[in-house]
Amino acid sequence: MKALKVTGGRPLKGTVAASGSKNAALPMMCAALLTDRPMTLRRVPDLQDIKSMERLLGLLGVAIHDTPDESGRILQTLEVSSEPIAPYELVRTMRASVLVLGPLLARFGKARVSLPGGCAIGARPIDQHLKGFQALGADIDVHEGYVFAKSGGLRGARITFDMATVGGTENILMAAVLARGESVIENAAREPEIVALARLLRAMGAKLEGEGTSTIRVEGVTALGAADVTVIADRIEVGTYLMAAAATRGDVTVTGCDPAFVEAALTKLGEAGCQIDAGAERIRLTAPDRLRARDIRTAPFPAFPTDLQAQWMSLMTLAEGATEIVETIFENRFMHVPELVRMGADIKISGNVAIVRGPTTLTAAPVMATDLRASAGLVIAALATQGTTEILRVYHLSRGYERLDQKLRALGAEIDTFDRDATVAHIDC
Repeated sequence: MKALKVTGGRPLKGTVAASGSKNAALPMMCAALLTDRPMTLRRVPDLQDIKSMERLLGLLGVAIHDTPDESGRILQTLEVSSEPIAPYELVRTMRASVLVLGPLLARFGKARVSLPGGCAIGARPIDQHLKGFQALGADIDVHEGYVFAKSGGLRGARITFDMATVGGTENILMAAVLARGESVIENAAREPEIVALARLLRAMGAKLEGEGTSTIRVEGVTALGAADVTVIADRIEVGTYLMAAAATRGDVTVTGCDPAFVEAALTKLGEAGCQIDAGAERIRLTAPDRLRARDIRTAPFPAFPTDLQAQWMSLMTLAEGATEIVETIFENRFMHVPELVRMGADIKISGNVAIVRGPTTLTAAPVMATDLRASAGLVIAALATQGTTEILRVYHLSRGYERLDQKLRALGAEIDTFDRDATVAHIDC
C-alpha cells in the first residue's frame, strides 16, 4: 500500500501550474459519445479517475488516443457495443461513470448503467437524473442494481430539479442537446464544470444558453460535430495549494487558473490574514505571521466548496480563535477529524457542525486517509508540523491530484511516496 512521508516545518515558496480539472474532464469525455466526429480535449490530468473513465468508454466502443504532445486525448465514437453497459465493477470505483447514461440515451436510444450506490462521504442518489430522463421521454426501469433506459427518441421538456445537482445537470444537459425541440433545465447547478461542459457542447454544434445560471435552455439538434477544447483548471487543486502555502507561512503563486473559480476561498483566506494578489490566470498568496479564525459554511457554487472543507479545517487548527465549520453537502464528511485530533487538533463535532479551536501546535503522528479531500487535508496538516508524519491509504490522492508530491517538492516541501507494506517487511526482517 502506498503511503506518504511528510516532514513539516518548511514554508512553501515558488510557482506551481494548475492541472486540468478532473471534475470538468470526466463529463467532457462522456460527451464524446454524442458524436461520430473526433473530439480533442487538452490539459487532461493524469489521474486514476481519468484512467477509469477511459476503461469504461473503451468498453463501450470509444476509440481514445493521446494528442501528439501527450497532454490531452482524442476521443471518437463511431459505434457502441450492441448492448452498452456500464458495469458495477467500474461504476463503484468512480461515480462519474453514471454520466454515460445521458449521451447513450440521446444518440443510441438505450443504456444499462449500474447504480453507483453510496460512498465514504455520504449517499449520493441519482433520482434527479432519472426524473429528468423520464421528462425527456425515456423509459426507465431499475432492478438488479442497474438502470435500464431506452428511448425511441428523446423530446424536449421542462425539467426542474428538486435540488441543484452537478451530475444531474450534466447528464440531462448532454441528453437534451440531441432531443427534439426545446428543453429548459431549472434549478440547474452553476459550477464552473457545468459551464465548461456547455462550452464544449456549443463548440460541437449544440444550441444552448444560460450555463452558469440556474436556468439553462437547450434547442435540440440532429447531430453534433468535432471539437477541440482545453480543460479548465482544477479549482480544488488551486485552493489546496493556496491553503498549504497559508499553513506553512509560505509564498506561493498558482498559474493557469481563473481566480473567479475560487473566489469564495480567496475571500476567506483574505479574511484570515493572507495577502492575495489575483490577476489574469494566476493567484499569489503570501501567508501572515498569524492566522485569524474564520467560519465557513459549505454550499453549491459560488459558495465555499465542500471539496475544500477538510483543507480549511486543517488550516484553521493553526489560526487564533474558534472556527465554526458547517457541512451542508455530505453527511459523513468529517471523517478526517479523528486523524487531525491524533495530531493534536482541538476539534468538537455536533451533527454537521465542527468547532475548531486554535492555534494548535500540531505533532507528527501516523494517520490514515479516508477519502480524497481528507487526504489533502492531512497533507496540509503534516506540512505544518515540526516532525515527520506518515499518511496511509493515499491511493485516494491519485484520484484527484496530479503529481501532488512532485509539485509540493518543487515548492520546497520534504515529501516522499513509499510502499508501507514493503517498509514493514524490511523492518520485521
